[in-house]
Amino acid sequence: MAYENILVDRKGAVGIVTLNRPKALNALCAALIEELGEALTDLEGDDAIRCIVITGSEKAFAAGADIKEMKDKSYADVLDEDFITGDWEVVTRCRKPTIAAVAGFALGGGCEIAMMCDMILAAETAKFGQPEIKLGTIPGSGGTQRLTRSVGKSLAMYLCLTGDMIDAETALRAGLVAKVLPAEGFLDAVMKVADAVAGHSLPVLRVCKEAVNVAYETTLAEGVRFERRVFHGTFALEDRTEGMEAFAAKRKPDFKHR
Repeated sequence: MAYENILVDRKGAVGIVTLNRPKALNALCAALIEELGEALTDLEGDDAIRCIVITGSEKAFAAGADIKEMKDKSYADVLDEDFITGDWEVVTRCRKPTIAAVAGFALGGGCEIAMMCDMILAAETAKFGQPEIKLGTIPGSGGTQRLTRSVGKSLAMYLCLTGDMIDAETALRAGLVAKVLPAEGFLDAVMKVADAVAGHSLPVLRVCKEAVNVAYETTLAEGVRFERRVFHGTFALEDRTEGMEAFAAKRKPDFKHR
């Protein structure tokens, strides 16, 4: 499929979606979000893909939502269309593991899209922030919610109330980022992580992702109960048998993804 605002590539078992509006620092216009949703749906349906990377350019992952598109909207407009809801949330509906590879700016909606992914890998040049307060509004796609769950109340309040940015190392210490990588060769380093994830059993990746996400939605006791039932369920998989037999035989497992 030909896209105007993104690039899509497949490298082995990894699907790569690159946000591609360089003149606008990958500002998230409606057309880009629609194309992103289409690409993710396509990669979700591709049995050969077991991990998805979302990235941008060296200058910007995404500098935010496209303000030019939203500046003239009224309350009635955004209420009627449920603005920034269905199309934006498609990232959260991916069952396959998703990695946000962030270099440069990840601000506003860009930061929110990154946080929708399962992990964020950041180049040392990355900058994160929720500057909506400077525009007379607040984050609208999880910025006050996912950010608080990731970095805690105090830093989330600081970022949302001041509109300031934090660098990659601060984001790492705060728990927003999983790993900071050198800017030189950044995507190659990201691909090593993505390839490692994609090398595992797809059904196990899916249930492991689901189990981690449940931790944000329920109590510890219920979460552990869910985890244990899913763990028990993996014993019905051929890949679980193969994985343990391969370990015992000191060889690499040959997963069939069933």
